[in-house]
Amino acid sequence: MAEEREETLEELMPERPKGSISKLLEAVPPASALKAREKRIREKRIRLRYDASLQPEQARINQQLAKELGVEEMIEVVVAGRHRFVFYAIIDEDVDYNSVHVNPDLMEEHGVADRSIATVRAYKGTEQAGVRLNV
Repeated sequence: MAEEREETLEELMPERPKGSISKLLEAVPPASALKAREKRIREKRIRLRYDASLQPEQARINQQLAKELGVEEMIEVVVAGRHRFVFYAIIDEDVDYNSVHVNPDLMEEHGVADRSIATVRAYKGTEQAGVRLNV
């Protein structure tokens, strides 16, 4: 009986692959590849540029930057942590990657100069565009 049991165990065991274990492990991806996630930036420091052709509630942003930030309709711009604005985003590939174009009248009214450094992010709130928000 013991002999029969050994034979059945050998029959049930799968065939062992031929070759070294290192060759087999080459087919297994590393753990970092399994957990790889695309990094998405939430905000970016940019330069504000004046553009008189824009309405006060509009801002022109680079197409690639808008994609990286996840901008769909509106952006939020924060200047020096004191001035916060919301704009409807006009996505344009001709705009420099590191700048956002805004209406000069609105910016001058709030004391923000041309080529000021600001932080831009996708806007998720409910306030209306083209207004300064309380910080």
